[in-house]
Amino acid sequence: MKRLGILLSGRGSNFEAIADNIAAGRLQASIAVVISNRPQAPGLALARERGLETLCLPSKGIEREVYDRMVVAELRRREVDLVCLAGFMRLLSAYFVREYPLRILNIHPSLLPSFPGLDAQQQALDHGVKFSGCTVHFVDEHLDAGPIITQAVVPVLDGDTAETLAARILKEEHRIYTEAIALVLSGRFRLEGRRVIREP
Repeated sequence: MKRLGILLSGRGSNFEAIADNIAAGRLQASIAVVISNRPQAPGLALARERGLETLCLPSKGIEREVYDRMVVAELRRREVDLVCLAGFMRLLSAYFVREYPLRILNIHPSLLPSFPGLDAQQQALDHGVKFSGCTVHFVDEHLDAGPIITQAVVPVLDGDTAETLAARILKEEHRIYTEAIALVLSGRFRLEGRRVIREP
C-alpha cells in the first residue's frame, strides 16, 4: 500500500478528509507521518488523536533548503511515496521538489492560475469574479504554479464574504484532493507540457 506524508501548518481539515477517506476505504493508501512546522498546529493534535505518527519540525529562523533537507530525511526514513501539502504555509525549495518529482501535491482555494498565494477567497471577491473554486496541482519551486491535476468550480454569490465563500470551497477541496491523490498513486496519467492527461 502506498504511503502518504502529510505536511500541515494549521487546522488540518484537508488532512482529516484524506484520513476519513482512507478509513472509509475510498482511498487505498496509508498515512506514514504527519509533519508540521508549527508546534501548536491543531492538525498535529488531530493526527495524534487518530493514533498516527506525528512530527513537529519548527521552521522559524531556519533557511529554506536546510529545513527542507530535514523534512525530506524524515519522509525518506518512513518510505513515503507521495507528499501531500495540507495547508503547509511554506514555499518548498528546488531541492525538495527534485527529491520528489511529480510526487508532491498541494490544494489551493482558487481556480489557478488565478489568485495564488494568501487570501485567495478575498482576492476572488475583490476582483468580482462570478466563479471561484479549488485546484489540486503538482508542486514546483514556484508559488501555486505546478501542473494542474484537477479543479472544482464554486459559484460566487452576491452576498458572499471571504468566510462564506471559503466554507463552500472547502467542501469541494475535501472531495477533489482524495480524487487527485488516487489518480497520482494509480500512475494513470501523463504530462504533456503543463497538461496532466488522464489515461484509461
